[in-house]
Amino acid sequence: MQLETSKITVPSSAATLREKLTVVENYKTLMPENIAKFEVLTPELFAFALSGMPEIKLKLKENSANKVVLGAASDKMPFELTALLNETSENSTEVQMTFQGDFNPMMAMMIKGPISKLMDTLVGNMHKL
Repeated sequence: MQLETSKITVPSSAATLREKLTVVENYKTLMPENIAKFEVLTPELFAFALSGMPEIKLKLKENSANKVVLGAASDKMPFELTALLNETSENSTEVQMTFQGDFNPMMAMMIKGPISKLMDTLVGNMHKL
């Protein structure tokens, strides 16, 4: 299953935004208002839960010039959440989030809506960093 958000422009350089996205504590700022739990487990791993949904653990998997990749900490439901960064000027970066997961059709149908909504919120809150 592949999902992607619309691209938004954030008033920050790509390097600054990438640096902030590699600090897992900063994801609390990006989360929706209905967050029920957010806990930093290690410098590269955090857990969160939204109201009515199970807990998800994400770990920092990749940090490169134009993307930051978070992945599932468990192999039970493998997926990656990627922030793609495209610097458009010194103080402006275009950001898009993508989701890549390997799920059976029934599971994909159940999680597509909530994951899409979460991704839209994360990218929509990027300006808060």
